Amino acid sequence: MTLATHVGGVALPSFVLTAAGTAGHGDELAGYGDVSELGAVVTKSLAAFEWAGNPAPRVASWGADMVNAVGLAGPGVDAWRREQLPRLRRRGARVVGSIWGRSVAEFADAALAMRGAEVVALEVNASCPNLEGRAGIFAHSPEMTGRIVEAAAVADLPLWVKLSPNTPELVDVARAAVSAGASALVLVNTVLGMVIDIEARRPALGNGGGGLSGAGILPVALRAVYECRAALVETPIVGVGGVFSGEDAIAMVMAGANAVEVGTATFADPRAPWRVARGAGEWLHRHGVSSIEEIRGCAHG
Repeated sequence: MTLATHVGGVALPSFVLTAAGTAGHGDELAGYGDVSELGAVVTKSLAAFEWAGNPAPRVASWGADMVNAVGLAGPGVDAWRREQLPRLRRRGARVVGSIWGRSVAEFADAALAMRGAEVVALEVNASCPNLEGRAGIFAHSPEMTGRIVEAAAVADLPLWVKLSPNTPELVDVARAAVSAGASALVLVNTVLGMVIDIEARRPALGNGGGGLSGAGILPVALRAVYECRAALVETPIVGVGGVFSGEDAIAMVMAGANAVEVGTATFADPRAPWRVARGAGEWLHRHGVSSIEEIRGCAHG
């Protein structure tokens, strides 16, 4: 039995990865497990420049889930390549570098800054505010998503494009990303949400609203993976959103995912990516399944 997978031309020893934004920029999780055992470590999204992010408070709980408006704070690609990436590589981790920008030009700058980095792929975080297209979020527009994918091609790396669930045009956006050169789709980012502090009588987050993540969004992510797999049969998909157990990861594979990212679960349990991988392996063993390829997309019948 093996957990190995391929995301397009990228071979990974495990189909379980970390998710951007939840495992830090470097080897923060290395104290909890061997990062070389994971499929890859996906970094927190980086711009070509240092960015402070949104005003505090940035995180609010909602039952077992959370709403965040961290605002993509980070040191910038150059500083990350100099200070954080070497630590991950020394630990034997495969790294997926995540990038963001507020304009097509800023995506191009971040991608260019990633060129030549020791990463297996570039995750293009299309779920960012679009300051030039006035469409709110890049990933809500097929045209603008296509433009940032084309801009990111300057990195000369496989492009995994992370999309938003907050649009009825998700499948059309996914098609546009693939047509523009995406090597894989990452489905999905957080669901738009808000928490109100009823004692203070104002939003709980300094930025007002934010993104909901946690186990509660797993059905949203599963549907996104399922619908995009049905529409884009040959396109590699990385499923993310609400994965807390091995069974959750198996469900993502059955919906059509080639790989799965574990995110918010690591805040409650930093060992979650390894626990999810172990649980998925146990499920495969119990059911006499030798690899995830045997069950990938089987929910489609």
